[in-house]
Amino acid sequence: MAGSPLDRIPAGYELLAAALAPGRRWELEWRASPIHHLLLAGPRPEGLGASPTDRRPADPEAGRRLLAGGFVFAGETLTTGPRGDPWDRPCPSRRFAIALHGFGWLKDLAAHGDPGAWEALRLTLAWRRLFGRWNSFSWAPEIVERRVFNLACAIRAISGPASDAEADQIAADLARQARFLLSLNAGPARAAERAAAAAVAGAALGGVAGERLLDRGLDRLAQVLPQTVAQDGGHASRSPQAGLELYFDLSTLDEVLAQLGNAPPDEMARALARLAAAARFHTLLDGRLAAFQGGEALSPAYIAAARAQDEAADRDLPAACGGYHRLEARSLQILADAAAPAAGAWSQAACAQPLAIEVLAGGKRLIVGSGWSPGACAAQALRLVDGASTAAVSDTACGAPLSGFAARMLGPRLRDAYSVLEMRRHEAPGALWLELAHDGWIRRYGLRHERRLYLDIDADELRGEDRLVPVAKQRGRDGRRFVPFVVRFHLHPQVSALIARDKKSALLKAEGEETGWWLRTDALEVALEASTHHQDGLTRHGQQIALRGQARLDAGAKVRWKLSSAATERPDHADSEQTSVDAAEASA
Repeated sequence: MAGSPLDRIPAGYELLAAALAPGRRWELEWRASPIHHLLLAGPRPEGLGASPTDRRPADPEAGRRLLAGGFVFAGETLTTGPRGDPWDRPCPSRRFAIALHGFGWLKDLAAHGDPGAWEALRLTLAWRRLFGRWNSFSWAPEIVERRVFNLACAIRAISGPASDAEADQIAADLARQARFLLSLNAGPARAAERAAAAAVAGAALGGVAGERLLDRGLDRLAQVLPQTVAQDGGHASRSPQAGLELYFDLSTLDEVLAQLGNAPPDEMARALARLAAAARFHTLLDGRLAAFQGGEALSPAYIAAARAQDEAADRDLPAACGGYHRLEARSLQILADAAAPAAGAWSQAACAQPLAIEVLAGGKRLIVGSGWSPGACAAQALRLVDGASTAAVSDTACGAPLSGFAARMLGPRLRDAYSVLEMRRHEAPGALWLELAHDGWIRRYGLRHERRLYLDIDADELRGEDRLVPVAKQRGRDGRRFVPFVVRFHLHPQVSALIARDKKSALLKAEGEETGWWLRTDALEVALEASTHHQDGLTRHGQQIALRGQARLDAGAKVRWKLSSAATERPDHADSEQTSVDAAEASA
C-alpha cells in the first residue's frame, strides 16, 4: 500500500494525533497570548513599497453584488444590504466563512474604482475591529495565507481613500499577519504558499519591516520549493489546481521583485518555469484544467490569465506530467491518473480514485472525474473511489480521509491509500496505449485491478479493458465466492445519456452537439445513475454510466468497453465488435 508509514501501525494516526494534541493546545494559547502579539508587532512599516498585482482575473459582477451588500461564496449567499456588516453575523457555512475571511473579494471591489476602494476600506477596517487582534478561526494558517496575499495586492487601492492613521493601521496589520505566517511550524504542505504570501507582503510594505519580510519569505521559499514542485512541474499534492494557484502567487512575486530591481532566487525561477509547463500539460482542449486529486477544472478565463505570460506556450507537450498521462486523437483527448495519491500532510485534499480518467470529445468534456475540491464541497465521501471514472469492488474503499479526532489534529489526510503497481506506455503508428495496475483491492479480496486504455488514432476511438486478476490461489469456499464490481463513467452535467435497446450500449451527447458518442461494452449490466460534479465553485447534478458485474475470487473478471463516434458507428454492431485491448495491440 502507498501512503504514510502510519498506515502500517495499528491506530497509527490516532496515536500521533493524541501525541500532538497537548502541543496543539499550547500552540493555540501561545498564538493568542499578549507576548506573542508583542513579538509580531514590530518594526512598523514606513509607508508602502512596490505594487504587487494578483494575476487572477477579477469578477466585476461579484464586485457589484458586494457594493449592493450581497456576499456570494462557495455557492451560498449572505445579504447585508448596502454598507452592511458581514462580520457581526453567522456565515452560511464554513466554506463561505473561509472565503470571506480570506479577502479574495478585494480585487472584485477594486475593479470598480473609487466606490470599490471605499467599500474595501470600510470592510477591512470593520474586520480589523472584530478580528484584527486574534481569533482562532480567522487566524487559521490557510486563511491568513490568503488574506495576507490578497491584502498585499490591494493595499495601495485601499489606502487611497484612507486617512493617514487608517493607512498606517492597515499596513501594520499586514506586516503582523505576514510575520505570523513566517512564525508557523505547520509542516511542508502549503509552506511555499505561505512563504510566497509573506514575501509579497514584504515587497508591498516600505522600510525595514518590508525588507525583512521580503528577505525572510524568499529564504523560506528557496528551502521549501524543491519539495513542493517536482522537476516536471507537478505539485507535491498532485492537484493540478494547487500547482496553478502556486504559479499565480509566484508570478505576482516575480513581477513585484522586478519592480524593485531584484532578480528572483534560482529555485523560484526554476519553479516558475516548471509550474508553467505543468499548467500547459493540464489545460485541456476546452481551456479548463484536468480535475483530479482535489482540484477543480476552473474557468477558461482563469486558466488563460495564468498562461498569459507563458513564454513557452508553443512548445510541444510531454506525454506525462506529475503522474498523469495524455492520449490524443483527432477528436478524443484522454487524461489518465497513473500514480498513487499524495501521502502524509500533502494528502489533505487527495482522492482515493485509482486509474481515473477524463475524456474530451470534440473539445467538450464527456467523461469527468469528481472535480471534488475542499473549496467546492465539504462532502469527504466524494474523495472515495465511487466519485471517479474508474472501477470499484463491492462497497470497499481503497483509501479514505481521516475523520473525528485524528482529522481535527492532522487534517483530513488520506489513509490506507493504494499503490500503482504497473504503469507502461506504448506508442505505435496510429495508436497509443497504457497498461496500468494498482493494489487497492488486494488486501481485502486478493484482486489486482488492471486497466488498459488503447487509443486508435486512425479510427478516432478509445478502447478499454478493466480486469480484476487474482494474485493468489483462493481455495475452498472463499475461492468460489463472488463479489460485485462496477466500472463507472461520470458524465459532465451538460452531457445527456440514453441506454440503447441492446442494453450493451449508451449514447452520450454533449449539449449543442448533433451527433454523439457510443459507449459500448460486454458488461453484464449497464445502468444509468445519478452523479455529482463540481465546477466553478458550484455543485451540479448529472449522470453516470455504471457497468456492473460479478468477480469470482479465484478467477477474477473483466469488462471491455469502447468509445466511438456515433457519426461513423452503429450500436447494433456492438455485440460482434472485438474490443479487447490485446487484439487492438496486435493489429497495431
